[in-house]
Amino acid sequence: MLNHITIMGRLTRDPEIKVVGSGITVAQFTVAVDRDYQKEGTEKQTDFIDCRAWRQTAEFMEKYFSKGMMIVAEGSLQCRKWQDNEGNNRTSWFVNIEKVYFGEPKRERSEEKPYTTYAREPMRKPDISAADFVDLPDDGDLPF
Repeated sequence: MLNHITIMGRLTRDPEIKVVGSGITVAQFTVAVDRDYQKEGTEKQTDFIDCRAWRQTAEFMEKYFSKGMMIVAEGSLQCRKWQDNEGNNRTSWFVNIEKVYFGEPKRERSEEKPYTTYAREPMRKPDISAADFVDLPDDGDLPF
């Protein structure tokens, strides 16, 4: 059996972060996902998908994601059955998120939250001259 889902859309609000009783961090959020198909002459339809991310993924989301940002999320579809205050049986569906990715380049994102960048320094040409090398004697015992 396979239960894998990938969604791409915009966050409807900042991720809501909680720490559950066992000290595990969970992020709850909703992703607005536009449907691919649209009947001619009708408005584009959007699905609002509830999601939960755990541990490091939740902490990453709290640090780098905010309302309105495009997100790509992978996980599994889960169902929760419960009873409301009137005793009616209810079912709610959500995506249990395992991985998240930025859905747009940084330059297109809003700068509401600080982003860490890891820029590599340009490679510099080493300052080497022939005087820096020493001739080694050839003892005929090369490994190749």
